Amino acid sequence: MPKPSRYCPDRPLPPYSYVTGLSPHPTSDPRGHSFGHAELPAQALDHSSWQTNAHYLYAIDLFNHGFYWEAHEAWESLWHAAGRTGATADFLKGLIKLAAAGVKAREGRAAGVRQHAQRAAELFGGIAHSALVVEGRIFGLGLADLIKGPAELTASAEQLAADGSTDSRRALPVDLRLQ
Repeated sequence: MPKPSRYCPDRPLPPYSYVTGLSPHPTSDPRGHSFGHAELPAQALDHSSWQTNAHYLYAIDLFNHGFYWEAHEAWESLWHAAGRTGATADFLKGLIKLAAAGVKAREGRAAGVRQHAQRAAELFGGIAHSALVVEGRIFGLGLADLIKGPAELTASAEQLAADGSTDSRRALPVDLRLQ
């Protein structure tokens, strides 16, 4: 299966996707891929300029290329920049939960996949009538796809988590495509 397009191609992807117990922690372990690297503060996600928000675009790249822990961290910094409340924050929290489902799939934890996917679907459903949703899209992503993706994850959690073992190659059947 071909890798999805990059939305922030100037920023390289990390050399590995962090999975607990399989690789060094990215920021706290001296061997981590981001150890000692000071991340610039995230610019708040704005409906009129999301297309140029490198932090947001890079987080989508991370997610689409299987860097779930890293995407979670990137979206969390945007969530903080959004003030952690309101429709934009709920949208970002839904993406955070979607990435957390990917982390749990790699950890072999079906219950975690289900829990995070269900919460993502709830958050995306809760913003369906927000003024941020224009022609079925929010920050370039199709809202119907955002709601459908977590529902599919919830239904396939057992299969995604396989035998309960940790596996850094497990991938979610969800791609975030900007429109």
